[in-house]
Amino acid sequence: MASVSEAGCRPVQPNRLDAGAALMMVVLCACWGLQQVAVKMAVADGAAPMAQAALRSIGATIIVGVVVLALGRRRGVIPMGTIWPGIGAGLLFALEFALLYTGLSLTTASRAVVFLYTAPFVVAIGGHLLIPGERLGRWQVMGLLAAFGGIVAAFADGLVEGGGSIAGDLLMVAAAIAWGLTTLLIKGSVLSRTAPLVTLLYQLGVSAVALVVLALVMGADLAIPLTDTVIGAMAFQIVGVASLSYLGWFVLISRYPASRLSAFSFLTPLFGVGAAAAVLGDALTPAFAIALVLVAGGIWMVNRPS
Repeated sequence: MASVSEAGCRPVQPNRLDAGAALMMVVLCACWGLQQVAVKMAVADGAAPMAQAALRSIGATIIVGVVVLALGRRRGVIPMGTIWPGIGAGLLFALEFALLYTGLSLTTASRAVVFLYTAPFVVAIGGHLLIPGERLGRWQVMGLLAAFGGIVAAFADGLVEGGGSIAGDLLMVAAAIAWGLTTLLIKGSVLSRTAPLVTLLYQLGVSAVALVVLALVMGADLAIPLTDTVIGAMAFQIVGVASLSYLGWFVLISRYPASRLSAFSFLTPLFGVGAAAAVLGDALTPAFAIALVLVAGGIWMVNRPS
């Protein structure tokens, strides 16, 4: 493993993903897709989505904080110059969820997914303009469009059925922008040269406070019923998603181009659909196969060798 200096500096990143990084992104997207099912199962047992988001950040903050102390990083755990970017990343993360859950109450799930997954374009455009080494070529742009086309194909039935509202759609676009800006802030600031555990602790700790405040302001019910389903769903979200998968994401984003990593996020809703079919008995349509081909082809185009 490449050495890391006390300042947290890392070697110059490669301009594309290797097989290990690509496989890790697939695993992370599968984890995030399963999270969608876990949230639905907990909602069915009476746990409000905003309460789940707040508890997830609180629980993961405790876990990551204990790990940081156990690794002997008590001294110098918060490097100079990272505080404001770290707070900004945490606030953007909390804002994304506030916009997401508000938007979901005003539009349909299919429309929400399509508009939310404009986020990789925010990362691609921002990285192209602002971050050295993140410029995209023609093939990468075509790949993003193909992958996004796969998402549209997967949720086309829900789009043509109508429903939703312009306000809800705009809130989902705003959530996508907040998601993209979080990635760009981490990649384009000193956080990209900071130990991933520190970056994760910032995001979790700040978002935990912000999400509780937002939930209270929005009048959301923070009570969590302690059923077996809710306990299992929250354990997966706290340990599997917020602690382990987010740490893996920050490790990758510190080493590889953000725009190429973000292209893999188009797999997340497809994993969610597949998991819902396997766990909840939801039906799969032929459009799902078309979507999978388009997304996989798009990811290859984004990450193809120059």
